[in-house]
Amino acid sequence: MTDWRGVAAENRDDLDDEANVLLRARSRRLLGDLLRPHRRAIWLLVGLIVVSNAAGLSIPYLVKVGIDTGIPQGNRTLLMIVGAILGCAVTQALTRQAFLRFSGQIGQETLLELRRRVFEQFQRLSAAFHEKYTSGRVISRLTSDVEAIAELLEGGFDGLITAVLTLFGTAAMLLILDVHLGLVALAPFPVLFLMTRWFRRASRSAYRRSREAVAAVIVHFVESMTGIRAAQTFRREPRNQEIFEELDERYRAANLDSMRLIALFQPGVKLLGNVTIAAVLLYGGWLAIEGEVTVGVLAAFLLYLRQFYEPMQEISNFYNTLQSSGAALEKLSGVLEERPGVAEPLVAVALPTTLPTTLPAGRGEVRFQDVRFHYHPDVPVLHRLDLVIPAGQIVAVVGATGAGKTTLAKLISRFYDPVTGRITLDGVDLRDLGEAALRRAIVMVTQENYLFGGSVADNIRFGRPSATTAEVEAAAAAVGVHGFVASLDGEAGKRGARMSAGQRQLVAFARVFLADPAVLILDEATSSLDVPSERLVQRALRTVLTGRTALIIAHRLSTVEIADRVLVIDGGRVVEDGPPGELIAASGRYAGLHQAWIESLT
Repeated sequence: MTDWRGVAAENRDDLDDEANVLLRARSRRLLGDLLRPHRRAIWLLVGLIVVSNAAGLSIPYLVKVGIDTGIPQGNRTLLMIVGAILGCAVTQALTRQAFLRFSGQIGQETLLELRRRVFEQFQRLSAAFHEKYTSGRVISRLTSDVEAIAELLEGGFDGLITAVLTLFGTAAMLLILDVHLGLVALAPFPVLFLMTRWFRRASRSAYRRSREAVAAVIVHFVESMTGIRAAQTFRREPRNQEIFEELDERYRAANLDSMRLIALFQPGVKLLGNVTIAAVLLYGGWLAIEGEVTVGVLAAFLLYLRQFYEPMQEISNFYNTLQSSGAALEKLSGVLEERPGVAEPLVAVALPTTLPTTLPAGRGEVRFQDVRFHYHPDVPVLHRLDLVIPAGQIVAVVGATGAGKTTLAKLISRFYDPVTGRITLDGVDLRDLGEAALRRAIVMVTQENYLFGGSVADNIRFGRPSATTAEVEAAAAAVGVHGFVASLDGEAGKRGARMSAGQRQLVAFARVFLADPAVLILDEATSSLDVPSERLVQRALRTVLTGRTALIIAHRLSTVEIADRVLVIDGGRVVEDGPPGELIAASGRYAGLHQAWIESLT
């Protein structure tokens, strides 16, 4: 199980100020990049908000005019003012409707682009990244983090812009109506500013903890469900439940911290607003009695004050959304700016159509030239390896666990790049090949081949989606899939659960046969099979290997029998190299392994 405590390492509370600044700058850069294609539409939205707010701000002033002028002058004037108020209300409603429609469209298009980028990036990143970045965290990025940003796009910016325009517009109108009464109304503003500043700072940390906590919950849930068979086999369910409840409690506590901040800020703002209204009513009432202001001015003041403090609630709600989406943006921008460990070449080189004279006839020659590799700098895996695998040769690689066999396979497949030296295919450095060309030329089959949801035919067609039905059927027949599948259109089941391990391997071989790569790598492809299944797969394997270069990594030496050549790896070095018969006769390490295998059969 993943150490869920490591999930929080993405955004620690003790990050220094400089790191926080970089995180926020990276997040703003991502958001700006997503919104850039919609610049004109955003200006239209700003115009709609300005018109909507201007219409809303006009209503209290028209009420003042109606009270002070309309009522004394009679019905006609009063009706005109009422008509103006209704016109402002209709204008506000129509512009608001248009704003919500267009902003929703922009928000969904932005989210569509964000999800596309994240999915594309996760597919582009190397195997090394996915080995340390758990599937639960991947799901968290595409679900809870994207949803947090959706809240910001769908309502956050709308609330903020409306609140800011209303706040400053109302303040201006208060001062225009009466400077002295306006100063009384605005006197609490510094206190309001300090409260908002405190809330913004406190909520940032709380919402970052909340995003970390929900990511940990998702990671644990996904891993527990993915490994449900192992969990049930070893009665791990009670312990998994304990861990889940602990993580869920942390998530609850993080959300409660956020809610406590809201519970202090929002009632505080409302209290301050009501106290201000009471003070304005008291002072304005006295001024009205003294005849220094009209009743209409006082009424407009009270209406404007309600508009003045309502935006502060919107601003607090915006900060809630902003902090949550800000933490999500930090994580997503970190993923999107992650550089692939195995990068695409700036200018891809095509494999030669006419082979150099130094290469044998056929395609698929693989060379290791002075290759060194390590996963960790202090633990070398391969030491200055020089190796040539001629085109069409079947090479078996044997050795103890940890000797470097699978590393050879990963380097040829270019899941990793060598630390020094180079690996070539038909004379072309793998680092110079485009991703598409590389994957067409080199295919790896492991002992646990993943079958996707859909039909058996869909899974065979996986490496060559354009293949016709006849080609799929031919590939299936070549490796014996028809022997256990009544119809290629039948469902494969979740991860091939309806098939045995041997049957899944045959489907994988049919997939390879159809894709027709120049180089095939088999990494422990038969190690999990029983003897009857292994024999069935061995027959299919001879068909698949015909005419192509192959690297077979095996513990079972029955697979090695079909090889032209055997490499014995020990400590990242080739210690024996030759045809199987010669190595057995030489009484070396391979001979010892072969003898031990013979004895295990008897």
